[in-house]
Amino acid sequence: MSCCHPDRDPGGPPVGSADRDTGGGMGTHRIDSVRIPAGRFRMGDAFDEGYRTDGEVPVHEVMVSGFDIDVTTVTNAAFAAFVADTGYVTDAERFGSSAVFASAVRSGDPDVRPARVPGVPWWADVPGARWDRPFGPASTLDGLGDHPVVHVSHHDAQAYCVWAGRRLPTEAEWEYAARGGLDGARFPWGDEYPSAGDMRCNIFRGTFPDAPDDVVGTMPARSFAPNGYGLYQAVGNVWEWCADRFGVRTYRTDPTAAPVADPTGARRGSARVLRGGSYLCHDSYCRRYRVAARSHNGPDASAGNIGFRTAATVSVT
Repeated sequence: MSCCHPDRDPGGPPVGSADRDTGGGMGTHRIDSVRIPAGRFRMGDAFDEGYRTDGEVPVHEVMVSGFDIDVTTVTNAAFAAFVADTGYVTDAERFGSSAVFASAVRSGDPDVRPARVPGVPWWADVPGARWDRPFGPASTLDGLGDHPVVHVSHHDAQAYCVWAGRRLPTEAEWEYAARGGLDGARFPWGDEYPSAGDMRCNIFRGTFPDAPDDVVGTMPARSFAPNGYGLYQAVGNVWEWCADRFGVRTYRTDPTAAPVADPTGARRGSARVLRGGSYLCHDSYCRRYRVAARSHNGPDASAGNIGFRTAATVSVT
């Protein structure tokens, strides 16, 4: 169970990725991308301020081959094109519900009180919540075409990637790109925390969870300034799926050790890595909107603050 995004009920209907129809062909990926050069960087939490169980330490040297990555998360408009082309049905639709921040639920029936998620009562399991009804069955995507798509599982993100001829970034690629060329910095822009006068990213403002200072939810994917590599909102807004299985990393801290080359995550386990934090991050309980911060969830889990961006391998000629 994570405060950031609740797990899918393990007692629900089994959903796998093997039986998914991804359209069988190449689609048009509508998100701009940027080429990230090969390089070496220090991966992990240089400030040692994360949760020990998240595995952000020790900081270790990583060598990453060049790759291509989206400058924004996949938007509602882009995901809608995928669904229109393939008829794809997401995990949230198949399960019949998804997690929504409780105060934002739009059920369409004032007498309906969606069940709060035990242990994290700011989350509600909302029947009918899905990618095109992000706050519940009475909501729509009107005016949200340029916002990140949410309520997508790891399975759903992979299906989109197959259709688009792309893939999910590895966790190392994600962190390298999110850092924007800054060595060991806390955020994509440097070490300074966001402030009321200079937010820099979309996180929860006010007293969490019941007294926000502003509307709680996603913002357009190109909000705020991009980082040094041109990526928008690598932290805040929505959590982003990575390709890797989640595991607590064990690396040597010897500064003379050779860098780890293109790591791909844990060899075993079903949970997948999530990066970047979301609009629900708040310093009072969770500082996982730092570049080094990590989280994870099951591959069929979905929530109103989980999205993804895609990547592609660069051919060496």
